[in-house]
Amino acid sequence: MIKSMTGYGCAKGSSDKLDITVELRSVNNRFLDCSVKLPRVYTCLEDGIKARVQRSISRGKVDVFVTIDASRSDDTVISVNEPVADAYMAALDALCARYGIEKDITAVTLSRYQDVLAVTKAETDVKKLGEDIDAILARAIDDFNSMRVREGQRLYADISSRADEVERLVGLAEERSPQTVAEYRERLTARLREVLDSSGIDDARVVTEAAIFADRTAVAEETVRLRSHISQLRELIKSGEPVGRKLDFLVQEFNREANTIGSKGNDLQMARIVVDLKSEIEKIREQIQNVE
Repeated sequence: MIKSMTGYGCAKGSSDKLDITVELRSVNNRFLDCSVKLPRVYTCLEDGIKARVQRSISRGKVDVFVTIDASRSDDTVISVNEPVADAYMAALDALCARYGIEKDITAVTLSRYQDVLAVTKAETDVKKLGEDIDAILARAIDDFNSMRVREGQRLYADISSRADEVERLVGLAEERSPQTVAEYRERLTARLREVLDSSGIDDARVVTEAAIFADRTAVAEETVRLRSHISQLRELIKSGEPVGRKLDFLVQEFNREANTIGSKGNDLQMARIVVDLKSEIEKIREQIQNVE
């Protein structure tokens, strides 16, 4: 079944007390265009995320948002900068000795001196984080694809119904084409009778002119090709593969045949059939712009 190019998917998970949310949004695009937005410190993971998206999605403008919340993390590390603390103590001892004062200092007092305590964050295992994000992204893509499949089912139903209408109009064109030849022959005979008396009408000439007209206005080749295109359309939209580009090309062929039928049609009723035919083909073309 065909998939829509538009969709949304979301999944949440965690990695070493980091809360991770992955969201995907997509809109129509001729080719696959994937952009990833995640905290700058983890930009090294961007290529892996894009590779996962490319394995699952073939067409569309896809935005991937990765949010990493570290509020639950307790990886803060406070350490003593011993060389700096030693230097402060030595300086204080020198002051006491020089001025004969008592050194009244506590650990709390010493810790308030600049650079005595260093606050750092424990290093994140980027490889493990990347693996966890990949697993969450896979679930987000599943959710994303589920939405695209549901939308694809609606597209399938609409395109199928319009293909049925195109086929019905092709049948009308096939029925009308021989009638235009017969009507042309009657008009030609009537005109000749206006100019000549009945005895002067050359039946062979009328038959020849009618045959030339029939050959010039015959649409059998175009309607046969249109029926073939309709059959291909139905096969493609039943396929589980990305077929959007193939459908684009196929609808161009629909229009080509319809235009040829319109140029050959020398009849008001045929012209109306062609107008309706091209209208339905255009509606199909609009719908397949949403197909992956």
